[in-house]
Amino acid sequence: MASDFPLLSGVDLELQPSSLTVLVGANGAGKTSLLRLLAGLVGLSAGEGWVLGLDLASVDRRQIRRRVGWLGHEGSFYDDLSVAENLTFAAKALGRPTDELTTVLDRVELTARRDIAAKQLSAGQRRRLGLAWLLLRRPELWLLDEPYASLDDEGRTFFDELLGDVVERGATVLVSAHDPLRSARLRPRTLVMAGGRIVSES
Repeated sequence: MASDFPLLSGVDLELQPSSLTVLVGANGAGKTSLLRLLAGLVGLSAGEGWVLGLDLASVDRRQIRRRVGWLGHEGSFYDDLSVAENLTFAAKALGRPTDELTTVLDRVELTARRDIAAKQLSAGQRRRLGLAWLLLRRPELWLLDEPYASLDDEGRTFFDELLGDVVERGATVLVSAHDPLRSARLRPRTLVMAGGRIVSES
């Protein structure tokens, strides 16, 4: 059944290049909806917006998806393929080179599990597999939906270090989270969302 209730209401957001921004808010605040809109996964029904110079109201959303990296809660991988096979398949499907596969697996600490089926990975390891794919793709804009969920302190530190490296290399990163990031190194811009809009910034 259709609904006239807007998921996002009056969001005003501008991201600076080579920056890290964190969207903080409770479940239902609109964080995931905003990320999916910016990733080109859903269309813009009202208002106006641009992603990497592309008009969300009129552009073919496939153009956005080619330049943006999206990492949701689970990641879109084939459970019966190994870690290396998933990355190789995804890269070839988009015409991306695979010569950095070994380097990327080392970076996300999945080298020892490269021949393990994706269905055997833990939630944290699947998240690392998603990051490996983004590292291979090198998108201009990274959109990460709750990447810290269920991670222990070691996993959070790993993510912090990787995101810091990505931003230093020139990518723009937007992360959703329930709470502000604790890393002293990252010092992200933090936006608080509630009711489908941004209500404060720090």
